[in-house]
Amino acid sequence: MEHVEAGGAEIPALGVGTFQLSGAECERAVRTALELGYRHVDTAEYYDNERAVGTAIADAPVDRGDVFLTTKVWRSNLRRDDVRPAVEASLDRLDVDYVDLLLIHWPHPRVPVRETLDAMETLREEGLVRHLGVSNFTRSQLAEAIEVADAPIVTDQVLYHPFVDQGDLRSFCADAGVALTAYSPLARGAVLEDDTLERIGERHGRTAAQVALRWLVRQPGVVAIPRSSSRDHLAENLAVFDFDLTDDEARRIDELRGGFGMRLRNALPSLMRSFPL
Repeated sequence: MEHVEAGGAEIPALGVGTFQLSGAECERAVRTALELGYRHVDTAEYYDNERAVGTAIADAPVDRGDVFLTTKVWRSNLRRDDVRPAVEASLDRLDVDYVDLLLIHWPHPRVPVRETLDAMETLREEGLVRHLGVSNFTRSQLAEAIEVADAPIVTDQVLYHPFVDQGDLRSFCADAGVALTAYSPLARGAVLEDDTLERIGERHGRTAAQVALRWLVRQPGVVAIPRSSSRDHLAENLAVFDFDLTDDEARRIDELRGGFGMRLRNALPSLMRSFPL
């Protein structure tokens, strides 16, 4: 497994996402992922699956210290006095003493990011959290977070796949020493229907999904967290470090753009930032 270094953290370049997984299905997926060799698990307070994730980590034949575990504080708990209870509740559900990375899940237009990061930094000093980061922050919001934070901002977790352009944010992250973590890296399965990705995959004996993930993790500083509950797909997603794309193939993927429906879905983060739901 390759790693991305940022802000003192060593983040496995490929993790397992758990959004919309719950209960026994979530436990099985995370446990299987760890058995296959994943060492990076991403969850969140909002996902309502932290208990299942924690059970899977406890049951898997992997030491807790070998698992890079990320969770997130939901936007309703970003006020200074709400951060600690939210994180302590997450730790209780996960049944762990600490998380490796704690993220602000979404920016809130009425809660100063400094207020939230100050509370998170206190938890970091106490050892409940090892690293801090953000999610769904724009370039300007990330720049503000970096400026006001006492501890390094390790990552910005955002929607990133072959049909959404994050070049500007990625360049800023690279210059700032911040990792960019790609959620929904397979565009909710849309990569499987793309002719360009499929043809490139045929040349390498790989699937379109593997090509999309390889395109992401070959970019300096980029981490990907695809979600799957299938053992076969989990294994397939992990097998992207023993081949590479040519520069021409990468350029062709850079130029991909989705249709109207994809552009609408890609706009959802902007809408979420505008409305403090």
